[in-house]
Amino acid sequence: MNNYRELLRGFARPLDFFNRLEFPVLLAGLLIVGGLWGFVELSEFVKNAPPHDFDTRLLLALREPGQPDNPIGSANFEGLVRDITALGGVAILVLLTALVVIFLLLAGKWQIAVFVLCAVGGGQLVSTLLKFEIDRPRPELVSHLMRETSSSFPSGHAMMSAVTYITLGSLLARITPQRRLKIYFLFVAVLLTALVGASRVYIGVHWPTDVLAGWCMGFAWAMLCWLVARWWLKNRPTPP
Repeated sequence: MNNYRELLRGFARPLDFFNRLEFPVLLAGLLIVGGLWGFVELSEFVKNAPPHDFDTRLLLALREPGQPDNPIGSANFEGLVRDITALGGVAILVLLTALVVIFLLLAGKWQIAVFVLCAVGGGQLVSTLLKFEIDRPRPELVSHLMRETSSSFPSGHAMMSAVTYITLGSLLARITPQRRLKIYFLFVAVLLTALVGASRVYIGVHWPTDVLAGWCMGFAWAMLCWLVARWWLKNRPTPP
């Protein structure tokens, strides 16, 4: 009987690693793999094919029928969308990150401040390199409601809003004990990311696949940084 139990333990031992995994870690790993896979598939597609029917249909669906220069909705709605897209702009994200970093430094949390800087700054570097590498032109199918000069793929607004808001949302969720507040912070981070990405398509400066790719890479980068921070906080030496 003892030999039989030892044999069962031997078969189960390779699964111990998965048994020890916490659900948030497993979910983060799945998001990283899924995000990277989605980005690679989208990048291969846009490099080897013209804009897909999905791209053109969605862009035109956001314009009045037969009027590619006239977005659906009132002038006030257009202004609202411009305000939303600004939440993913460089100026807003840099200002927000700087304010958070200064707060963390004043609170004596310099290690977390460095983490936030590396996560957001590293994400911006990755976004810039990817734009240079793929160099997809902006859509000319519809008019642009604002001027953009950089490449189209991936959407920097979509990617950096995901990196910044999800990183900060995860940070707030980690230091908050109440479960409902954790859910709230993460929900707001995802909501802001979704609104910014959708606004880029409405404004006409991105193909929908640009935004999808930005979301994929942004979520993957944010989750990777979260895993690194989680591992480091658990394994850092405690002060004597």
